[in-house]
Amino acid sequence: MTKIYPNSPTSLSPAVDIAVDLEPSSFTVWRKSLLFNCSGFTVFDAKGNLAFRVDNYSFSNRTEIVLMDTAGNSVFTVRRKKLTLVDHWHIFEGEVPALRRRFSARKHLTLLPSKVLAHVKPSGGEKGPIYCVEGSFSHRSCVVYDEQRRPVLEIRRKEAIGGVAFGGDVFRLIVHPGFDSGLAMTIVILLEQMFGSRAAPIRG
Repeated sequence: MTKIYPNSPTSLSPAVDIAVDLEPSSFTVWRKSLLFNCSGFTVFDAKGNLAFRVDNYSFSNRTEIVLMDTAGNSVFTVRRKKLTLVDHWHIFEGEVPALRRRFSARKHLTLLPSKVLAHVKPSGGEKGPIYCVEGSFSHRSCVVYDEQRRPVLEIRRKEAIGGVAFGGDVFRLIVHPGFDSGLAMTIVILLEQMFGSRAAPIRG
């Protein structure tokens, strides 16, 4: 099996903070939990250290998913809004019970051809930019733009050394300077829910 990460997944590193470097930060996202008999995500930084994890994701409960740091602390929690005809999610920051609602996300629906997949905007009285997700999540080719059409994060296919493709379960997350890497991974979780790639496995 092609090696996904260079370091041991059990060596814990500090939680990833907001990206402040002048260069984009690169993460490897593996659509698999490291816990036995549990679905989820495992995310490694550019050095191969564990950065984020999602271990409480299950097929039977798609209404709430928690993104955790390496120590198991909640970074963001996404909850599906009830009684809606379209995919509409709320994004909370912090630990239960003191969760703070920060953003809401809605799947983009249109009868016309469009590259737009979803929109993420501040919740309630929160101020901040509205983000637009464009591209194809099933092909692992997405870009998220702010209101000034500046890219803040990208999702790309990942290839191993020698050009061997990992497929859709392993891909790259590129976080541009100034964007919260935790929020970036939360958007990945939302896209997974909205576009059901688990129900239709990616080939090649």
